[in-house]
Amino acid sequence: MNLSLHNTMSRARETLTPIDPANVRLYACGPTVYDFAHIGNARMVVVFDVLFRTLRALYGDSHVTYVRNITDIDDKIINAAAANGETIADLTARTEKQFNEDMAALHCLPPTHTPRATEYVQQMLALIAALIAKGHAYEAEGHVLFNVPSMKNYGELSRRNRDDQIAGARVDVAPYKRDPADFVLWKPSAPEQPGWDSAYGRGRPGWHIECSAMSRALLGDNFDIHGGGLDLIFPHHENEIAQSCCASGLPQLANIWMHNGFVTVNGEKMSKSLGNFFTVHDLLQDWDGEVIRYALLTAHYRQPLDFTPELLAQSKAGLDKIYLALRGIPATMDQPNILKKSGLLDDLNTTEALTQIHYWTGALNKGDTSAASKIRAAGALLGIAEQDSESWLQSGKGLDAAAIDAKITARLAARAARDFAKADAIRNELAAGGIILEDSGATTAWRRA
Repeated sequence: MNLSLHNTMSRARETLTPIDPANVRLYACGPTVYDFAHIGNARMVVVFDVLFRTLRALYGDSHVTYVRNITDIDDKIINAAAANGETIADLTARTEKQFNEDMAALHCLPPTHTPRATEYVQQMLALIAALIAKGHAYEAEGHVLFNVPSMKNYGELSRRNRDDQIAGARVDVAPYKRDPADFVLWKPSAPEQPGWDSAYGRGRPGWHIECSAMSRALLGDNFDIHGGGLDLIFPHHENEIAQSCCASGLPQLANIWMHNGFVTVNGEKMSKSLGNFFTVHDLLQDWDGEVIRYALLTAHYRQPLDFTPELLAQSKAGLDKIYLALRGIPATMDQPNILKKSGLLDDLNTTEALTQIHYWTGALNKGDTSAASKIRAAGALLGIAEQDSESWLQSGKGLDAAAIDAKITARLAARAARDFAKADAIRNELAAGGIILEDSGATTAWRRA
């Protein structure tokens, strides 16, 4: 079986051919830990979690290395800590913990490695020294900058022309730059700012060098897949390539570059000023994490996704149908290999995978019990339908399970005494509280609407 993926570098679909099938290597840019993750951040994490699951199914759990970094040194972090009146260490620890809890609630597997940037500063300095030695970087007024014109094929990933590179670069205009497009590898730190001693003075790394150093340390100079959101193509990923390839002398950093599309809310870009900015933490107060995950999988990862309350409601209803079909059917240890049927080998087509799951759900409802194992196998690849059916169907707010069971017992007693008016009244009372009863002979099951 082959996995085909859209490579941003070539703008074409390519078959993944691992450098080493015994160690398939994936890097995805992780969070800058100064605030709660929003739903756009979550989409990237969920997309690459599905890729991680798919690679593990193809090559074996122990033969895939997934690195997702933590940026814990950045000007946004410094500013947020000052605004909050807390230390940088407290802010990053608190925010990283919340991020991990939120992503776990979305049923994301922990990556193989989650390196923190501050733990790899010496590797960053070694990379900077190599770039200076090869003529690709230079010192200027306490800074070290990458010399963009020194790399002939700079811009190959984003395909921006020279003017667009300068206009779109997130870099400061400074007189000490040799070229307007040059970007910072190292910058000086004021006494009150975090910093490390170096040959260039006390300072701290630029954002781009962090990922280059961490991926190099954990995955090598060349690895299989690098991922992130569309917004990272330029300048971040373009600059990662420049730093890494100029230091290593290799033509490529990653063989395949993958980028997920943006998330909009009711057709508009997320913005705090518009009041449509949703953090995962806030959404989890009202929705199960599996519902949010399902919603994020309903569009192909490269396409934009419009995130709405209606989409969440539809996702909840879709999961209810799956869990209802699986109700009462015990899970087996052996699950069929449904990768070919899932659609995931076709550029991680999660929409096709969901369609297949609902096809099998329909077959199961018609009596094909073999479909249950296919649903569970596909669900394991997508990170859905892995909970106990009863737990899913009975979870939620409202009357607690003990109170519901007591009312059901009273209703059964009323029916046995042929007091159907009382039995109907209890059913209606529960229905008003969002509890649906399903009678089967002398027993009654229940679920929340």
